[in-house]
Order: sequence, then C-alpha cells, then structure tokens
Amino acid sequence: MSVPQRYRLRNPSSGREVVLDAQPGQVYIDRESGEPMEVVGRLLPLPPSSSRLPWAVEHLRICPWCDQLAQKDLNDCPTCGRRMTPLGS
Repeated sequence: MSVPQRYRLRNPSSGREVVLDAQPGQVYIDRESGEPMEVVGRLLPLPPSSSRLPWAVEHLRICPWCDQLAQKDLNDCPTCGRRMTPLGS
C-alpha cells in the first residue's frame, strides 16, 4: 500500500489554503466558495519517508550522529540510518 502524497491547495480568489492527501487527476473544490482549488506545492517529506510531519522548524531535530535534520517522529535518522536518542533526554 502506497502512502498518498500531501499537497497544499489554494483557492485563487480568497487565498484560503488546505493541506490534504491529493490524488492525481482529481479536481478539488473549496467547500466555502464552490470554486476549484489550485495546487500550490507538495509537502515535504516526499514518499517513501515514514514520517507524516511536514518539514518545518517546529517538527525537526538534529541527528546526534551525522548532524543532519530529521523529523521528530522518526526513531532512526533518514540520512545515516542510526538510532537517534529519545526526545527530552
């Protein structure tokens, strides 16, 4: 089973944005205005990452082994593959 890609969609007239698991070829309609939404961008991390957190400062930490950024909800570093220390220790 593949993990769907998360996209940021925007209503062009109002500027209202939503983040959702979008499927290619689907047209998504803004429920408030009834207008079609346009794709603004894909959210990182891209599949096949096991994390569902977007790449934002509040969701990242630094791996103590390779000094690369990793999402807080991962146990193993996606860069070096080594186990990271638990949060709060």
